[in-house]
Amino acid sequence: MAGLKIANTEVGVAFDVKVVPNSRADAIVGLLGDALKVKVAAPPEAGRANRAVCDLLAATLGVPRAAVTVVAGPTSPRKRIVVAGLDAAALQTKLDAFT
Repeated sequence: MAGLKIANTEVGVAFDVKVVPNSRADAIVGLLGDALKVKVAAPPEAGRANRAVCDLLAATLGVPRAAVTVVAGPTSPRKRIVVAGLDAAALQTKLDAFT
């Protein structure tokens, strides 16, 4: 994925997502600049959209839900996500189908 900036961390990988809440369905739709664009049906209230993003990413990446965490931007459409247990190469391979 040419534009997605992936950083290895002590526990896994970190990358940015652009979240579009109140969408018709949950889906990864591609890249928006250097971030992964994700649509979720949940509204952006009481952390519901954040949970939906984490659920979608966990299912897509084949990792436990607890491995996916929003570490920055909890109230912003642009968020920093950390996925424990993956490295940059594994993440890139799993997300190649969405670009």
